[in-house]
Amino acid sequence: MKNWIPLFLLLLALTSCKTRTAVQNDNANNGKDSIATTKDNGDPKDVNEPVKDKFSFYEHVLVPPKFEQIKIDSKVRVETGSYVPTLDATIYIENDQKVWMNLRALFINAARGIATPEGIKGQDKINKTYIDSDFDYLNNLLNVNFIDYKSLEKILLGRTFVKINDRQFNLTQNAQGFKMTSNTNQKIVTDEKNREYKIELQYDTNYDLLSVNLKDILSSDELDISYSDWNEYNGIRLPKNVKIIIKGSKSSQILLENTKFDFSRMETPYSVPSSYKKIEIK
Repeated sequence: MKNWIPLFLLLLALTSCKTRTAVQNDNANNGKDSIATTKDNGDPKDVNEPVKDKFSFYEHVLVPPKFEQIKIDSKVRVETGSYVPTLDATIYIENDQKVWMNLRALFINAARGIATPEGIKGQDKINKTYIDSDFDYLNNLLNVNFIDYKSLEKILLGRTFVKINDRQFNLTQNAQGFKMTSNTNQKIVTDEKNREYKIELQYDTNYDLLSVNLKDILSSDELDISYSDWNEYNGIRLPKNVKIIIKGSKSSQILLENTKFDFSRMETPYSVPSSYKKIEIK
């Protein structure tokens, strides 16, 4: 475990090992929720029904929020099998420009990083090391191949960060909200790697994203991200809690508790002292 890694994706990169997951197939419900509603006469009926107003659904879940910048104060708790203290994080997002993060442990500045569309940079202030990489680094750590700057921004804000469409996904509605399930393997082709995923997304009745689950069809990798306690801040709905789970031989879990949202501009200093040692990404 390398403690210079906790820089982006809410410390997903704390797991420097590859995230080979044990596939957990939940076929008990045959793809359907176990919650039941009743007809007017009291008889139970299937809760997963096709959505009639698909345009309204896509409009709500795909149109990005309008903002210039958002500052988030967070508490980050990490479970990796090794002790990691609760971290205080300041996350600053300039829309389409950069994600800046500063991490503190026991009131000590522990790490700082910045992500832009060109790549990521991060430094471990305790061990005096730094990284400078493209997004392949995060993709390799998570065993996925689709993370770029925009998807990182969407993950932090609780927005749909995978491509969805009406041809390759089934959209149903029940008492809890909406569910999208891929009806064909989702192939994501990049320069380095081709992957196929089974994807399921859950949304609340008001279109807030509740969870995203990705299972690699050709391996046992699995990534699960969930959101809860949504509220409106400055006209934008944002989640208070974000949980990221990587299932594998060394499973990890990261809980981000967002305690404050602010929309004022702030300085985002980032420079690497000459005495720091660069960590080569392989």
